[in-house]
Amino acid sequence: MTIHKEGYKTIAIATLVFTVLNLLSFFFISAAAPWLSWLLLIALFGLLLFIISFFRIPNRVMTVSDKQVICPADGKVVVIEEITDVEYFKDRRLQVSIFMSPANVHVNRNPMSGEVIYSQYHKGKYLVAWDPKSSTENERYSVVIKKGNTEILVKQIAGALAKRIVNYLRPGMKVTQNEELGFIKFGSRVDVLLPVGTHINVTLNEHVKGGVTVLATL
Repeated sequence: MTIHKEGYKTIAIATLVFTVLNLLSFFFISAAAPWLSWLLLIALFGLLLFIISFFRIPNRVMTVSDKQVICPADGKVVVIEEITDVEYFKDRRLQVSIFMSPANVHVNRNPMSGEVIYSQYHKGKYLVAWDPKSSTENERYSVVIKKGNTEILVKQIAGALAKRIVNYLRPGMKVTQNEELGFIKFGSRVDVLLPVGTHINVTLNEHVKGGVTVLATL
């Protein structure tokens, strides 16, 4: 397991705060209320471990297939439905949405290899990630990857806690399946828009792993 580069600054700040607060606790609280000082130490240490774990990248054997779309994120499948895409395709698409809790791995990966032909950041609200309106009203970053005649849209969506979306893709880039697409901090959701008629390999409420679980078969 390694730590994602997006976490270096956050972890450094969290470690500094942890150190300062515990030093203050030692000098000003421990003599009068040692139990409170120990309680603060344990609580802050738990919070620090949680922050570190949030940026973890576990070692995995990735699934690689030219004929399959791989899950771009860890989490729980909360939507499988046909929708009208108003952003890019302007027609009917099959949407699969993955909700990421703060406990999930939050690195996002390319669901298939191809060329990036669209990349757009949208300002927006911070509705809870499972709200259907979050797909079109929340802060989000959309990219379209094209391979042959197949185009899929991947949408990183901020949630009530997620306040920063990082996306590494730009139009014209050639990308490889399972390479990093981006990162979303502290809980959110990823939508994948597929051609209508695509065979979906996951089910509602299924827990999936980014880079491992097969989302759909082309």
